[in-house]
Amino acid sequence: MSEVLDRAAGSGIRTGIVDCDIHPTMRSNKELFPWLAERWQKHLADYGSQPRIPFSTGTQYPKAAPATARRDAWPASGGPPGSDVDFMREQLLDACDIGLGILAPLHGAARNNDLDAAISTAVNEWQIERWVKPEPRLRASVVVTHEDPDLAVEEIARRAGDPNFAQVLIPSKTNELLGRKRYWPIFAACQAANLPLAVHVNSVGGGYASTGGGWPSYYLQDHHINVHSFQSQIAGLALEGVFEKFPRLKWVMIEGGFAWLPSLCWRLDKHWAQNRHEVPECKRPPSEYIRERLWFTTQPMEEPEQADHLRDTLDWIGWDRIMFATDYPHWDYDDPRTAFPIRLSNAEHEKIFRTNALGVFGLG
Repeated sequence: MSEVLDRAAGSGIRTGIVDCDIHPTMRSNKELFPWLAERWQKHLADYGSQPRIPFSTGTQYPKAAPATARRDAWPASGGPPGSDVDFMREQLLDACDIGLGILAPLHGAARNNDLDAAISTAVNEWQIERWVKPEPRLRASVVVTHEDPDLAVEEIARRAGDPNFAQVLIPSKTNELLGRKRYWPIFAACQAANLPLAVHVNSVGGGYASTGGGWPSYYLQDHHINVHSFQSQIAGLALEGVFEKFPRLKWVMIEGGFAWLPSLCWRLDKHWAQNRHEVPECKRPPSEYIRERLWFTTQPMEEPEQADHLRDTLDWIGWDRIMFATDYPHWDYDDPRTAFPIRLSNAEHEKIFRTNALGVFGLG
């Protein structure tokens, strides 16, 4: 693999794999205090952030592992997995030849939008000071208050042109579908700043049940059903005209798989052909927009019993649309040395593990 990747130099990023989903973690909210006004420090101490979930503490289901993490990801220095940059450097970046890692902090959206905006700004500063500056192989994501587009636009404008940031990050579960025009100012700001918009799968966003029929019984159901939020969002973006309105905006879909995409596109195209008069903002078959504007990360990657079926899926989606991700330090982490159940050609390897991402993030 290293021989393939070494030939991809020239972007200013050292050779190596591009990992598109790394989760940094705080030991406590106090790590944000250097960038939070005293008002919000006191608010967090007295009331907490009150994220948009229907429970006062914790998540709705116990996870498959403590802190949703792999067992060996707890740093010797103490603190939760993903909280120690030196340990991450040793266990992930150096061990797996990661030349560029994209941070995806999952801090949870506060119900109070002003508080959420303050936390988002602090999280963005925290990423730079605690992660990007100590480790030049890392890039931050611009975390925004997506349910208040005006505040989100302010934060995007604040980070525009800053090479420490690779993308803007929002969750897959929002109060309304992203196709709604209330979110369009965020898309306009991302396009103007030439920052890709990354949608990370999310099980608690908006406070709604994770299925259309209510709350499931088990974590296994909740973990699996997250992908439905991706399908709903993509259909809305295509049919409500977002892809037509913002032709230069790149979308990165993180941690939702991709094997479901062909069947979604087939169904959308068939229905669009019969009912296109209802959605005049969608001027072309939805699959055309989807194959032009969206990129998907590999983790968690579907692994059919017949490995060739995975190759068929990748052929249909396009080898230039897939980007590698480890999901470090979570329990379903993918090691780049063993992630793919099929043999890849040198060209396929180079695209998925490096050059696709460098192109999306404007580093190639």
